[in-house]
Amino acid sequence: MSKQRIRIFVTGRVQGVFFRQTLKAKAKQNNVYGWVKNLKDGRVEAVLEGDTENVTRLVEWAHGGPANAIVEDIEIRNEKFSGEFSKFDVAY
Repeated sequence: MSKQRIRIFVTGRVQGVFFRQTLKAKAKQNNVYGWVKNLKDGRVEAVLEGDTENVTRLVEWAHGGPANAIVEDIEIRNEKFSGEFSKFDVAY
């Protein structure tokens, strides 16, 4: 399987709605590694690495987010796969 690394910036009502914790759980379910954090400007940023199919599944989920989120936009940046992560973390 091909590997992929994506950095996403999610805009909308995405803080205070368990976006980070739910993304972490989904990442674990899909064998995707990296991190997610809140930004001071109200967005959520995440770096996702894994099999292309699994990373794509997480990005698709992020377009809707958890139940109380209102996702207005997602900026997606493709990056070079590094394999540097061995787990998925919530960063602060």
